[in-house]
Amino acid sequence: MSLEGRFETDEGVVYVGGDARQRYHDSRGYGYPLEGNEIALAPVEAAHLLYRGDLERVVHGESGERLGFREFVSREPGDDFGVRFLVYADLRSRGFYLSPNAEPWVPDPPGGEADFAVFPRGKGPRDGEIAYALRIVGERTDIPAAELRPGVLAVVDEESEITYFEVGRRDPTGTSGSDATLPEACEADLLADRVVVWEPPTSLYEHTFYGQPLEGREYDEPTLQCSLLEAAYLAERGAIDLESETVRERGREVEGERFDRRLIVYTALRERGVVPKTGYKFGADFRTYADVDSVENLGHSELLVRVHPAGYVFEPRDLALDVRLAHGVRKTMVFALVDPEAGIEWWSLERLTP
Repeated sequence: MSLEGRFETDEGVVYVGGDARQRYHDSRGYGYPLEGNEIALAPVEAAHLLYRGDLERVVHGESGERLGFREFVSREPGDDFGVRFLVYADLRSRGFYLSPNAEPWVPDPPGGEADFAVFPRGKGPRDGEIAYALRIVGERTDIPAAELRPGVLAVVDEESEITYFEVGRRDPTGTSGSDATLPEACEADLLADRVVVWEPPTSLYEHTFYGQPLEGREYDEPTLQCSLLEAAYLAERGAIDLESETVRERGREVEGERFDRRLIVYTALRERGVVPKTGYKFGADFRTYADVDSVENLGHSELLVRVHPAGYVFEPRDLALDVRLAHGVRKTMVFALVDPEAGIEWWSLERLTP
């Protein structure tokens, strides 16, 4: 026998009596239990039960109208209901139980902007385990960097296709050469948008991977062309005979306020034992190498790093482009969010198949 629900629009909840607790909550993780066998459903849960034919109708609490799936959904019961229902139904079809990210659906809900708590396969809302917090947006909904949280981001495009991204903190570290191996006061000349270092020790390039040899691959003692970022870092440490502020000023002339932000990230990566090199070919600020022993035995870079200010606002389309590109070249996309006072937040995004 199919059951009917009662939609109380002022509460945003659908109540279902009869044997609803055993039928929907205890066996399949829908809603939260009330007294006796009654349960309360979020609109998206009620819509899914209507869609499956498990719930016959929902009676509108004010008008008394009996609503089927089509009538219920056409009323858009709640913000972003359409995209939320699509993701909810998709994850249910994949064998996951999920509940709205709020009490009393979940006893201890994840914080932040998450829409749902997704439970491990075979687990439900009362088992005390959450696989991840899930946030859902349409492809035209911007995402402020301040709202990033560890978990999963589901983006629904205009054709109702869903892309899942795993969002996490990142802590880039490596074992590449330290500042202790840097030379002192190598002769260098500042050109329009780069620096030439004359007669540096071969280790500056071959072991700590600064610059590129002017002579190309065939050299005995390389003359190095360094980027302004590399040169500013080396000048700050006395490795070349240029004033660091002079190089910084040239960097600001060339690329504006981005230069200082990128230099903060470049410096942090070097201090973490990671070698950053230009990511231009990949549309990023840097590609990085965690364990450089020698350029001759250089492996593939592991990360692509894009640098943004802390207050940056992401467009889902750009996120998809970045992550797709990184995945295509077998790297992980990392975003470095820079606050000159508070430091850097490192976030990684990767495609996920639930």
